[in-house]
Amino acid sequence: QVQLMESGGGLVQAGGSLRLSCAVSGYTSRGYCLGWFRQRPGREREGVAALDSDGSITYTDSVKGRFTISLDNAKNTLYLQMNNVTPEDTAMYHCAAGYLVASRLDTYEYKFWGQGTQVTVSS
Repeated sequence: QVQLMESGGGLVQAGGSLRLSCAVSGYTSRGYCLGWFRQRPGREREGVAALDSDGSITYTDSVKGRFTISLDNAKNTLYLQMNNVTPEDTAMYHCAAGYLVASRLDTYEYKFWGQGTQVTVSS
């Protein structure tokens, strides 16, 4: 059973930076894809970034060049570095793990989810 726990959310001003962390346990890297998802107010949950077991990385268009996903294998921790944030990035951010994921930013591909961490960007 894979377990995930996010941290690092908070209030940040537009143009600022924030780093989210996701502690992952019960996880073996082979075949698993780890992703960051967000749910903005009034919208469906959407994929933000994903890191597959072969090292492939996928970003949604709106965060390309601003967000970076990375994994520290020694610490079993997934990160999302968020730079130049805007109020549109305000959301509950979740990390998730999925096995043999075909479409890396699709929520239905992921079986295991964290509780989420809130990010609020002020203008």
